[in-house]
Amino acid sequence: MTKAKERESKSEGAGASAEEVESLLTSAEIKSIRDELERERELRMRALADYDNYRKRVERERGAAERSGKRAIILALLDVMDDFDRALEHVSQSPDAVVEGLRAVHKRLADELKAQGVTPIESVGQQFDPMRHEAVGAIKAGASKAGIVLEPGAVTDETRRGYLWDGEVLRPARVHVAK
Repeated sequence: MTKAKERESKSEGAGASAEEVESLLTSAEIKSIRDELERERELRMRALADYDNYRKRVERERGAAERSGKRAIILALLDVMDDFDRALEHVSQSPDAVVEGLRAVHKRLADELKAQGVTPIESVGQQFDPMRHEAVGAIKAGASKAGIVLEPGAVTDETRRGYLWDGEVLRPARVHVAK
């Protein structure tokens, strides 16, 4: 057979209709091919679902790693904020320019923390909550320094301010509790 005739016979076979191909196969072979096609489709769908789950897990892990890194930095900044709070308690002995500079830096730091979702926990006068407070001492119930009458179990004062980060406790407040 010449090469031209071979090409001609191959092109005729490639142009065969679905009915002609089905007539050449038995019904068992057709069922087998359809079953195999269905299995391949299911495997493809499973692979797509596995990939989608993988992509979502990687996004969650990336977000958790990012949040963990931010947490460490924010906790370090809270220590700096505590230092500013202590410095501002003793400004009476400093020149006005220094006091204004300290207040400006303190405000800027507080604003940046707030922009990141970090807010202070209001503790004084509230009932002790072990999820938000860390008790470091007990004081006799009665009137506090601020003149508030405190019931037993109420927070009398803070030794270190606590903070929330997007509604979750970032750092508990260290407090004295009325007994």
